[in-house]
Amino acid sequence: MVQKLDRKSNIPLHVQAETQLRKLVSSKEYEDGKLLPKEIELAKTLHISRNTLRQAINRLVYEGVLVRKRGYGTIVAPKVVLSNARNWMSFSQEMKAQGLEVCNYELHVSRKQSPPSQVSQFFDLEEGSRILCVERLRGSVDNPFVYFVSYFNPSIGLTGNENFNTPLYELLEKDFGITVETSKEEISAQSASAFIAEKLSINEGAPILVRKRRVYDKSSLPVEYNIGYYRAESFTYAIEFKRE
Repeated sequence: MVQKLDRKSNIPLHVQAETQLRKLVSSKEYEDGKLLPKEIELAKTLHISRNTLRQAINRLVYEGVLVRKRGYGTIVAPKVVLSNARNWMSFSQEMKAQGLEVCNYELHVSRKQSPPSQVSQFFDLEEGSRILCVERLRGSVDNPFVYFVSYFNPSIGLTGNENFNTPLYELLEKDFGITVETSKEEISAQSASAFIAEKLSINEGAPILVRKRRVYDKSSLPVEYNIGYYRAESFTYAIEFKRE
């Protein structure tokens, strides 16, 4: 249950309210889709104005933690992977930051002799070059919701015998001294192919989000070309702009 706020604290009331709401929605009582108490009741419990409460709620709505439904109220959003454009993270880091446990459902390692043209161009490969490809079906403990296909720069020296069940960028830094720094991304909406639909347990033709990542290290060396196929309802991409 939410607690009364400390008006003597240097922390703004709307930030304190946001903290209390996070605790509330993370409790067992508030599962996906649960309706929050009415704003007037929450404001009275926290001893703040409804405008201050709305500041806190708006922040959680922006982050995808809460969802407003017109004529119904504010509910706890289904758990999704929330990616923030201001500070990119690996999938494992994104899951950890949101308190979700990573589950690996499938792992396939191979060497492709004819990778897609965009991959060859990214790594400036000669025609016929072999390249390491790692495919992983991942998600939460409840269900898989993303299928990743990753290609790696041959100059790194990956053999394919590495433990790809560990966080990828930690593996690259620990075993190969490569620290990734920059990710250039593209996100598009597509229809699921039969192959992807089977992996994600959805109908062929269902909407999915496709996220392409071009990852570079600190010296701008191309490290990874990654394509992620997400169940549409399981991924939110948050972008924040500031007007100059």
